[in-house]
Amino acid sequence: MILLILGIALWVGAHLFKRLAPGQRASMGSAGKGIMAVAILAGLVLIVIGYRGAAFIPVWTPPAFMVHINNLLMIVAVFVYGMSATKGRLRGKLRHPQLTAVKIWAVAHLLVNGDLASIILFGAMLAWAVVEVILINRTEDWVRPEPGPAKKDILLVVITVAMFAIITAIHAWLGVWPFPG
Repeated sequence: MILLILGIALWVGAHLFKRLAPGQRASMGSAGKGIMAVAILAGLVLIVIGYRGAAFIPVWTPPAFMVHINNLLMIVAVFVYGMSATKGRLRGKLRHPQLTAVKIWAVAHLLVNGDLASIILFGAMLAWAVVEVILINRTEDWVRPEPGPAKKDILLVVITVAMFAIITAIHAWLGVWPFPG
């Protein structure tokens, strides 16, 4: 559990550093991007190792139907995340599509995982995304981009389905089948 918590702290700290200490981050110059990228990657590695190695400590037992809600929310999360790169009509509907997707992802996983490690991991990611949005909104103005062609939104739907299939395959490979039997 210690590796999980250290990984989360490194991930969150590296992500928030630019917002909480902009002067220090700016003084690091372009080398700072590399340092932060390494810190984020190291945090992610520690999160994966820590989560996979954490003891299963049950806190609550999610009802079976939550799996369906999780899967629906995950499709939405993948779609919303993809909106950050879209050039279609949906472009600019959300100010923070990636962080919104992280929030949806975290809530979806909290609904189906009642163990302590999951609550720590997904709860921390939800809290980080909320804090990140608040800090960005306080410090940066947003100019809503102009919408693009609708065909780009159709492409987003196709990519969402493909990405959801890939994510499902990765979960299956890791031994977690995300669909009820």
